[in-house]
Amino acid sequence: MYEAQGPDPAYRPPEYEGFDVHSARTLGYGVSGAYDDTYRPAYEAATTPAGAPVGEGAPVGEGVPGGEGVPGGEGVPGGEGMPADVTRDGTGRRGARRRKARYGERTDRPVRRLLPQALVVAFLAGGTTAFVAKDKAIELTVDGKPRTLHTFADDVTELLAQESVEVGAHDVVVPAPGTELASGDEVAVHYGRPVRLTLDGQRHEVWTTAHTVQGALEELGVRAQGAYLSTSRSLPIGRHGLALDVRTERSVTVMADGRTRTVRTNAATVREVVEEAGITLHGQDTTSVPADSFPRDGQTVTVLRIRGSKEVREEAIPYDVERTEDPSLFKGTEVVERAGRPGLRRVTYLLRTVNGVQQKPRRTHSELVREPRTQVVKVGTKPMPTSVHGADHLNWRGLAACESGGRPDAVDPSGTYGGLYQLDSRTWHTLGGTGRPENASAEEQTLRAKKLYVRRGAGPWPHCGARLHG
Repeated sequence: MYEAQGPDPAYRPPEYEGFDVHSARTLGYGVSGAYDDTYRPAYEAATTPAGAPVGEGAPVGEGVPGGEGVPGGEGVPGGEGMPADVTRDGTGRRGARRRKARYGERTDRPVRRLLPQALVVAFLAGGTTAFVAKDKAIELTVDGKPRTLHTFADDVTELLAQESVEVGAHDVVVPAPGTELASGDEVAVHYGRPVRLTLDGQRHEVWTTAHTVQGALEELGVRAQGAYLSTSRSLPIGRHGLALDVRTERSVTVMADGRTRTVRTNAATVREVVEEAGITLHGQDTTSVPADSFPRDGQTVTVLRIRGSKEVREEAIPYDVERTEDPSLFKGTEVVERAGRPGLRRVTYLLRTVNGVQQKPRRTHSELVREPRTQVVKVGTKPMPTSVHGADHLNWRGLAACESGGRPDAVDPSGTYGGLYQLDSRTWHTLGGTGRPENASAEEQTLRAKKLYVRRGAGPWPHCGARLHG
């Protein structure tokens, strides 16, 4: 039992007396005559080539775990040159068989120990394959700057989130967010840039992903050939955007002095178009459309040659009439207490001819010369009597028909006589009337005529007086 515990460290076989093991020559790995390579992977060391259990029936010179079975005739540290049938304990094969017999029940332990290790290796190998399969090589271009990266993202949205790339409503992502990714795909992010575009006088707020003015014009579909641009076409557009004024080339027809001219222009105003057509405006000359307006494509502009002068005129200002009631006057009677007087205004007019045609005068200035004076009229409110003793039974209707045709406002051709009964102003006033008889009511005229008959009979009507009794 004691011998089975191992060789004595001080023991040296007679063959190695006087030999210094530390001075032995070391042979390089793989050089002829070097030690045989005894390494075997864990999953190969479980059995011998013949399939026999480890340590049993193994040829001399094949190493196994635990140091049993050393190469025949080959030295090992501490026993170089040891015979094949000699073990470290010096007992030879018999000692080895005794140890084997003693520990034979443990010969299956290396197999049990190596089996989990093999499973771990297999598991790691499969996991590595899956790990590699998830990795993708993607070319990501952000605002024109490309870079290649490796990612485990499944789609575009996840990739942008991993790379901290934020996109807004006006940004463009190709392919669209949510698109699945595969190795070798290309993803591009184009940032939107605000552009305050004034196109042919109309202002627009637009967004573009172009990096230059030329690219923005192409993207927005603006016809730039022959156009005026407020900035260079090659000017870069930053993330903050820019203001851009574009005036496209247009065809405008100008008519002046009996001639017609058509010009191609990108002018900003009608006045500039007229100048480009070689036409000069003088004095009050103007155009058929506002000279500062924007010229449109296909528009016709007429030049108006204006010649003008001033004229001063004096104009009457009508007076007002103020009426007041007078109980001393019969109803229907009006007496002018104060005559009205019209005022006077001095007005300046501009007289113009446009292309030789006289225009309606235009008032440019007015000056008050004299204030108008209000006319005051008394209006009678006293009830008019309808009866005059001695004259009520006569045919006054027949007399009126004969003298005036029955018209209260009738006036003879000479202007001397008026009213139903053709009385002159002097006679009318002696009868108490005011003004002209034709201006009085029919009732008052009949009343005054009856009074005249009482005074003078039918004499005042020599031709028609007989009608009073007819």
